[in-house]
Amino acid sequence: MIHKSKKQIHTAILLLITLMMVISGCGSAGTANSPSAAEESTAKPTAAGAQDPGKASELPKEIRIGYQVSPNGELLAKALGLAEKRFPDVKVSWLKFDSGRDVNVAMAAGGIDLGLVGTPPGASGIAQGLPYQIYYIHDVIGESEALVVKNNSGIQSLQDLKGKTIATTFGSTSHFSLLSALKQENVDPKEVKIIDMQAPDLLAAWQRGDIVGGFTWQPVQSKLLANDGKVIITSKQIADKGALTGEFGVVRKDFVSKYPEVVKGYIAVLDEASNYYIDHPKEASEALSKELGLSPEESLKAMKEIIVLNAADQTNAKYMGTKDNPGEFAKLLKATADFLVEQKSITKSPEISVYQEAIRNDLYQK
Repeated sequence: MIHKSKKQIHTAILLLITLMMVISGCGSAGTANSPSAAEESTAKPTAAGAQDPGKASELPKEIRIGYQVSPNGELLAKALGLAEKRFPDVKVSWLKFDSGRDVNVAMAAGGIDLGLVGTPPGASGIAQGLPYQIYYIHDVIGESEALVVKNNSGIQSLQDLKGKTIATTFGSTSHFSLLSALKQENVDPKEVKIIDMQAPDLLAAWQRGDIVGGFTWQPVQSKLLANDGKVIITSKQIADKGALTGEFGVVRKDFVSKYPEVVKGYIAVLDEASNYYIDHPKEASEALSKELGLSPEESLKAMKEIIVLNAADQTNAKYMGTKDNPGEFAKLLKATADFLVEQKSITKSPEISVYQEAIRNDLYQK
């Protein structure tokens, strides 16, 4: 049984919603399935070092991971059961969330130990003092998030969005990219009817004809395109003009304080999955297809639309950096939070030192 059920988490969300109205983010609960017979392939990851993730006395009874259905290394780790291999004596519970803002609320409620958020919800969470720190940057978002509109909508550019109904998930990386794109093109967002929808609801609204477009991520983006849609602009194009987005892992402060070696062990899991993702994309796409609800071919396309990082990338100067030489990631989070303040999504953006202190690059020291 999962430590906190979906019902309990949803109850906590309802109790906290008045306090967390603007906590931003980019579930239903379940446990990871064991790898299929394909696991026997010699190319499959082997969870090296799985026998020694830490002394038994240093292990929790359960690790609760709040994940999102994003075509990255963490989802591949789930698909392949790598965390279960690494921690054979620990219950690994996977809790699914539709957006980072829901991950933020679950973190605030103590419902998960580790979670995945996008840059806007993560910047918002740190700004508002949520009890977590950053331990891993999963990916940099490129074309995997985009504004998709219906072919018959008459929309050819961002200027054509005026008066149109466009859906996105408020507080998410997609919402951030949409608002950034409008700002870059001098389009007043008040002239566009932008409505808040979780990705699955956005797809349903598209199919009903309630909206003419949506800025969203994979796998929903592919489903919109397959249902008479076309791309107007991608997050990569918006990032090229200065509004970069990505996804990263956060861990509760009390968990990493009590179980630092477990977090390092999970970083090793993510590193293994990410390297397999990079080195064996075809096999990885087959494993991810079941999680994404896409064909292996569609999954492979989605994988090519993001930049997945492994453990060696984390201390790069572009990302976390090191304790002695901090990277650029804190600056990105600060700039993101400043934008959210400008948009009145949050009320304040603290000094850059607050974001830097939230980055656990010390976990990568040898």
